[in-house]
Amino acid sequence: MRRRPAHPPEPAPARPAGAFTVTFDGRPLPALPGQTVAAALWAAGVTAWRDTRGAGRPRGVFCGIGVCFDCLVTVDGHPNQRACLLPVRPGDAIRTQRGTGRGDARPLDAGPDHD
Repeated sequence: MRRRPAHPPEPAPARPAGAFTVTFDGRPLPALPGQTVAAALWAAGVTAWRDTRGAGRPRGVFCGIGVCFDCLVTVDGHPNQRACLLPVRPGDAIRTQRGTGRGDARPLDAGPDHD
């Protein structure tokens, strides 16, 4: 049987990097390094960022692990990005995705995509 130490170990001396700004549907929102797009939106009070194809019902995070696709969002002109998996980057332009997102699509040569 493994014994626990008498005192918890000291935390690593780490400092988080500073906040930066992204936009959601044109309005600026703060974000932190290491957050996913979904986490940054949730922290800003945004809980829905996609409309369903048929009825236009709002959706946001459901499973939170990239399986259900309810959290799809358009980022920097690229639709169908899973907000729960995609790290947020300084200056990201995040938009509510309407339906399939095809109306939001950028041409393939329009610039870099998230890796």
